[in-house]
Amino acid sequence: MKLLAKRRLWLLAAGGACCLLAGWFWVVRPIGAVQSEAIQSESVMPTESLPAESSQEDQERLYTNRLINEMSPYLLLHAHNPVDWYPWGEEAFEKARREQKPIFLSIGYATCHWCHVMERESFSDPAIAELMNRYFVSIKVDREERPDIDRIYMAFVVTTTGSGGWPMSVFLAPDRKPFYGGTYFPKENRYGRPGFRSVLQRLSEAWEQDREKILTAAREVTEALAKAANADTDDAGSLQMPVLDKTYQQIKAGYDEKYGGFGRAPKFPRPVVFNFLLRYYARTGQKDALEMTRHTLRAMAQGGIHDHLGGGFHRYSTGARWHVPHFEKMLYDQAQLVVSYVEAYQATHDPFLAEIARDILEYVLRDMRGPEGGFYSAEDADSLFERGRPEHGEGAFYIWKAKQIEDLLGADLAAVFNFHYGVEPSGNVPAEQDLQGEFKGRNILIVRHSLDETAQHFNKPEREIRGLLDAARGKLLAARSGRPRPPLDDKVLTAWNGMMISAFAKASQALDEQRYLAAAEVAASFLKSALYDPKAGHLKRRYRNGHVAIDGFLADYAFLIQGLIDLYEASFDVKWLSWADELQEKQDHLFWDSESGGYFDTTGADPSILFRTREDYDGAEPSANSVAAMNLLRLWQMTGREQWKEQAGKTFAVFSRRLQDAPQALPQLVAALDFSLSKPKQIVIAGQPGAADTRALLRLVHERYIPNKFLMLADGANGQKKLAEWLPFIEFIKQKQGRATAYICENYVCKLPTADLEVVARLLDSKS
Repeated sequence: MKLLAKRRLWLLAAGGACCLLAGWFWVVRPIGAVQSEAIQSESVMPTESLPAESSQEDQERLYTNRLINEMSPYLLLHAHNPVDWYPWGEEAFEKARREQKPIFLSIGYATCHWCHVMERESFSDPAIAELMNRYFVSIKVDREERPDIDRIYMAFVVTTTGSGGWPMSVFLAPDRKPFYGGTYFPKENRYGRPGFRSVLQRLSEAWEQDREKILTAAREVTEALAKAANADTDDAGSLQMPVLDKTYQQIKAGYDEKYGGFGRAPKFPRPVVFNFLLRYYARTGQKDALEMTRHTLRAMAQGGIHDHLGGGFHRYSTGARWHVPHFEKMLYDQAQLVVSYVEAYQATHDPFLAEIARDILEYVLRDMRGPEGGFYSAEDADSLFERGRPEHGEGAFYIWKAKQIEDLLGADLAAVFNFHYGVEPSGNVPAEQDLQGEFKGRNILIVRHSLDETAQHFNKPEREIRGLLDAARGKLLAARSGRPRPPLDDKVLTAWNGMMISAFAKASQALDEQRYLAAAEVAASFLKSALYDPKAGHLKRRYRNGHVAIDGFLADYAFLIQGLIDLYEASFDVKWLSWADELQEKQDHLFWDSESGGYFDTTGADPSILFRTREDYDGAEPSANSVAAMNLLRLWQMTGREQWKEQAGKTFAVFSRRLQDAPQALPQLVAALDFSLSKPKQIVIAGQPGAADTRALLRLVHERYIPNKFLMLADGANGQKKLAEWLPFIEFIKQKQGRATAYICENYVCKLPTADLEVVARLLDSKS
């Protein structure tokens, strides 16, 4: 936060035009005298006047713009706006230069609720569109397809306003340097926000009257952002146990003891925090770290952020109690939360946590998997309330009127269900959390009373109550399936699929479920066949409807490598580890910063990107650098390549200042640091894949939470030969007395091999 404050002060001191950057554009006189001539592009084709409150069908009939040729579901949502939208590219940039117009850059994603609101309010309004088309060149970007663009301009918005989000609205000079930005703007002044119409008018006038000041400020702020993006390298040798302790203390200081979670509302799951806390518990035995994790995971699962009927989790909670969510469902949330619930289950053996992990995975298999085996990106927050009627709203698919529930379940079963899930006759959503009145008279399911409390209230055994609730959920899910579903963002992203492969692989081990392993293998095979060029060794980022596009970013490589390592440890098919090895070499070639260490987020090959970033913040998704650091350490252990250990050390070094000052912002990187400071257990099982004695030994490993380890299978065949090419000692690992045998090692020095399950368990539990 100190860095943020310093950046804002610098911007305010940079000159008069920076008043615009600080949000002071109201001092500029209103538009009126600007004589710019309107230019109507041939790609926006109004055939007759259209009322501002026109239907979607009317708008689609009257307008089509360039976005109609795109594959992104988000861009296609805007293809029939009266706005003369351009995709990001040279055609738009050249128009801005030729006509000396500023660029309006709008960044969002297909399942974003407030993106939909701004699209309906402003981008569908011909009067607003006329202002945009007259005075600006408008560009639309899907942040999920182009995180490189999003990252640059989000840094600007956060630095100059103190916060960020989507839709992101940024105004740029023709050379793409930003000079004003924000997030959602209502059409007219409300919610304490300036109206989008006023923003357009005042900025267009400022462009005409103070252009040189704006250009100077845009250049200076871009230079400052580029400088800030290049972190100073420090000595990683000072990164020792106190960094882990400080991370724990900073996270604990923000813990909500009553409702779980961290920080104030809105509350996000942020699984990277659980990743650190569980590792800290494993290292130190600090029970508070485990309890904060377990309490938060249980509170989330009981809250409205969890879909109690169909499974999976919504994006985040607008309040402290996890009750009222924003209803989009993102693949990356499902993937990370599966890992959190699985690892917490291994650490606690709490069956409820395993149940929720299965709940998420079954939802993904049912609703988020494509026919080729890849996983879709998201489901929307908004949907229609009823088929054939235009009324729609956020969460419409998920929320209930009490009468609907009683009509479906009958009075007796509804009484049990409503007591347990907090259903009220007049609705259970607090008015202060329903700004648009979409939830009035409706209920968001949340566990208000435990199973035990419900059983006592109705004077019935818990087992009977559980059966009643199961039956009620089944009936309501069947009825809900007849509602209009939220729109599906069916693009397949390599990075997010890598995370989902990890989730299915880890769950297959802990929950002993072969279906999950099969899903991970099918997804990995699909990515290799559809999004990988074996000759060049390059990944692509996006697949949709048979169309592959966008060169992979660091996150695509790092998250897939992580998934492949996890998949090897679950399947022991050495081809996945070999592919991870190949991708790591390509990642180093494309993204490694040979001067300072760490990885750039992009290759630097795209000249439209103002500067290369090197992201470190572990937010809704972990930083690709954090994941890459862990990958390097794991691959070093599994292949013996010292260079990867050294690169991990340089990655810690380049972010060492942040690790020392504000490590709570980098919990995934601290988890990797924890790995580097440990003596990982090297567990090699000599046995036949699928044999009962091999599986018995593996069950001992999988039922334990052992975060800092690698696991290999010496099968006496080609898999073992390949492993021995990397680690020669593997060649000599064999079964003893014809039985599956465990070799448990540290620094490649192994304890006496044993097939005795009790001895293996004792060695696994040993801290030395």
